[in-house]
Amino acid sequence: MTTDISLQNFESDLIQASMAQPVLLDIWAPWCGPCKALGPVLETLEAAYAGRFKLAKLNADEQGEISGQLSEMFGVRSIPFCVMFKDGQPVDGFVGALPEAQIREFLDKHVAAAEEVEAEEEVEETTEDDPASALEKLQEAVAINPADDAARNDYLRALLSQGRAAEARRAFDPVANKVVPDARLTACGHWLAALEAMPMDVDALSAALATNKRDFEARFKLAQSHFAAQRLTQAMDELLEIVMRDKEWNAQLARKNYVAILELMTKPAPVPVKATKPDPAASKGTLELAGKINTAPSDPVVDSYRRKLSMALF
Repeated sequence: MTTDISLQNFESDLIQASMAQPVLLDIWAPWCGPCKALGPVLETLEAAYAGRFKLAKLNADEQGEISGQLSEMFGVRSIPFCVMFKDGQPVDGFVGALPEAQIREFLDKHVAAAEEVEAEEEVEETTEDDPASALEKLQEAVAINPADDAARNDYLRALLSQGRAAEARRAFDPVANKVVPDARLTACGHWLAALEAMPMDVDALSAALATNKRDFEARFKLAQSHFAAQRLTQAMDELLEIVMRDKEWNAQLARKNYVAILELMTKPAPVPVKATKPDPAASKGTLELAGKINTAPSDPVVDSYRRKLSMALF
């Protein structure tokens, strides 16, 4: 089933979804004739590839912020424009209503063969019930090199995402008072504090806010409950309400948590891919991107919330 992408589900249904399987984003508009011709072809191919990639659609007229950023990133000014997302990143794309054969060639560069998918599913069946093995490897990496902040960050995030606050506290305490703090670890510290504050009576907090919108203590606790449950945009919405009314509240604790969530949501820059010479025989409309995108792509949700914070502060 094709998913319509907006700012609200961009993170979950496009970025996160592409961690599990490739997602092809079709950027279109109702007035675009070639878009109407391409759409049914893509839907037919999604069915033919039997789950090896997911098709998502984005109305450029309704979601101009997202389409504009992707167009700028790839240097494209026309539609239909299709972008392939893998492992949380846009990796390739094509422009125009290409023939089905050329689209299949494009897909085959990024989508696993049916036999590979079957093999991966068999492996997943044997490992998905044993998440402890991944944690053990991360824990071992930290034990071997306690100064490896990247490994500690990965270990903390894995623990926190599973709600294992006590273990996360033991992993975080050795770096809690670093002279030069690491933004990633600082963000994990705020996430940990939110988890340790649980459980909370959300109904009572909401009732308190209904009576007094300036009850910052109640609003902050409500934000922490969202943070702990990984409802990150909802947490930022509550934190922003505090920042807008009192920037300095509780030593800027609301702002610090807001920034921490942005850090957790920000994707790391991908490792640059070695550039290849253009293929003269490459199909018209196909974008040659290898080696050109070596910075973290913009996330419209993150960018939007950064702007909201900037407006509240300045």
